[in-house]
Amino acid sequence: AAQQAQETLDLLNESKQENNDRYEDQYIIQFFTEKLMSMPCQNQGFVLDGFPKNYNRAKELFGNKEEDEEDDVPRLEYNAKIMPEIVISLEADDEFLKKRVMNLPESVVAGTHNTEDLFLKRLAEFRANNTDDQTVLNYFDELEVHPESIDITTDTSSNMSQVVEKIVKTVGRARNYGPTEEEKLEMERIKMEKKMKQEAIGKLEQQRKEDEERKETRRRKDEWAARVKEVKEQEEEVLQAQKLPTQELPYETCDAHTKSGTY
Repeated sequence: AAQQAQETLDLLNESKQENNDRYEDQYIIQFFTEKLMSMPCQNQGFVLDGFPKNYNRAKELFGNKEEDEEDDVPRLEYNAKIMPEIVISLEADDEFLKKRVMNLPESVVAGTHNTEDLFLKRLAEFRANNTDDQTVLNYFDELEVHPESIDITTDTSSNMSQVVEKIVKTVGRARNYGPTEEEKLEMERIKMEKKMKQEAIGKLEQQRKEDEERKETRRRKDEWAARVKEVKEQEEEVLQAQKLPTQELPYETCDAHTKSGTY
């Protein structure tokens, strides 16, 4: 796993170096797809801000990867698990956007893409990639996920609070989607399998302990029996020794010794 992760990181760094310090679309799409399919996004939902930026990227991200290419009838297939329920488009003309960016404090603009040159370049790219007949909004519209357009030029508040209020009203209250019925069944199956596995392991462990206790009990009994036998044998030897008569030497021998002692 570590080697595979390092190989992926090397590919990303190589791609970044070859594309003016930017990642290729295929990697960006892959990252977004994996994140949107994660449990937090599937259960609590998600918000995508400024991505995808055009029709093709939207199709690559949300399109069904298993679409039947041999089908004679062209259809827009999509991945229902990650398809947004709500799409909001903040509308404004170029002059309004330019004026708003130009009025940003230098401390806010520094180190971002909102400098005058970079902003104008990004704005031109956005307009070029989103023509009237093929915008990212068209993609959702064709799938019956009709975008909600909000004109931000009419907001007179300093922090766009009126626009934020409209967005909150459109999205609605926060909600937890929770797992699907299929996911619930799968989680219950995994839970039961885990429980049964733990019970089986517990039984095996209990059996092992009981076997060890029986072996230890048998060993102690055998050891005790051996000691008892040894003690009995020793006692029997002592008793046999005590029953033996006292050995007497012949009289002549004793007399000879006596006589030898008189000279």
